[in-house]
Amino acid sequence: MNKSFLIILISIAIVSCSSGNKKQQETSIKEESNFTLADFYTENLELEEKVSNVFNDLSERQRVAQMIVQAAGRLGKPDQVIDQLIKSHSIGGVLLLNGSMEGFKQKVNHFDSMSKAHKLLPLVYSADAEPSLIYRKIEHSTPVPKTIELKTIEENKRVADIISGDLKEIGILYDYAPVLDISPENAAIKNRSYGYSEDSIIMLAGAFAKELQKNGIAATIKHFPGHGLVKGDTHAKLVFIDGEMKEVNTYKPFIEEGIVSVMVGHIAVRNNEKYDTQGLPSSCSRKIITDLLRNEMGFKGIITTDAMNMGALKEIQNVDFLAVEAGNDMILMPGDEEMLIAQIMDKMGKDEVFKKQIYDSVKRVLKMKVCLGII
Repeated sequence: MNKSFLIILISIAIVSCSSGNKKQQETSIKEESNFTLADFYTENLELEEKVSNVFNDLSERQRVAQMIVQAAGRLGKPDQVIDQLIKSHSIGGVLLLNGSMEGFKQKVNHFDSMSKAHKLLPLVYSADAEPSLIYRKIEHSTPVPKTIELKTIEENKRVADIISGDLKEIGILYDYAPVLDISPENAAIKNRSYGYSEDSIIMLAGAFAKELQKNGIAATIKHFPGHGLVKGDTHAKLVFIDGEMKEVNTYKPFIEEGIVSVMVGHIAVRNNEKYDTQGLPSSCSRKIITDLLRNEMGFKGIITTDAMNMGALKEIQNVDFLAVEAGNDMILMPGDEEMLIAQIMDKMGKDEVFKKQIYDSVKRVLKMKVCLGII
């Protein structure tokens, strides 16, 4: 063999080997960058860097918009309104509220196309996919037993698997379930509850929530600080916890076990020296959201409001902004998205402590989106 030809062959082999190693290295890096919900609470420098990079690429308005979740579907806003919010970069997520499997798939495809066309960060889609509600909220979804009928860990895991499959088929990765409220006798809760026993609720709802998150769906425990032992329905009016908050302890094991999201109800607290909300609902009370849930209970995940168009809030002025000031990360169904974003940005420009609070909220939302594979 010609010596020069041999040198050429060796050179080609070296280049080929180097290229192969480089491709292998790139593949390895790519695989390491696929985060899941299991990474949400880990100390992962690569994940933190990813979140920071996404955050730094956003304008101030685009950051604040991550906190806004509006509803689409029969009980939500018309698609044209959602389209306009996408065009103006005024939205971070969409609750799909009453429709069909096929109709919601079409909406997700449409909104995703709009988001891509207008260079909006991908939306996170959510649903009230509780066992007791999903068949009514999402027509043609797989029928499952009501929550109150699920008596074993195995049944809850099976139902969570079924619901996860239907949600992922649509494109929904954020579920406002399970309910932790004690007592199926409350007007708003009824068969949405796991029953009267705190231990049983923790066991059964815990199995449901863990299975959802194992399947890549962010689970939400609700309605903090507890809607089961109050009289009345927050859909219609403001309700009160009178004295001790007896349902709060139910939330602690879920926080310790890594639940991603907590929904705060429109429930006021009175005759409680430490946590009296002064006539405001918990969803607008810094004592409940920041002091209790965030600081004392150590919850580091997403705090979302219940729907801001409910009857419990109709007498409260500037309620959406109060919910932001209280410490919520995501505001569900605000009345005026543009005004709320303007109010938040105005206060951010005047108050560095508030600005940091908003930045922390936005980064939590972005982290969830990264861990869900949306970003």
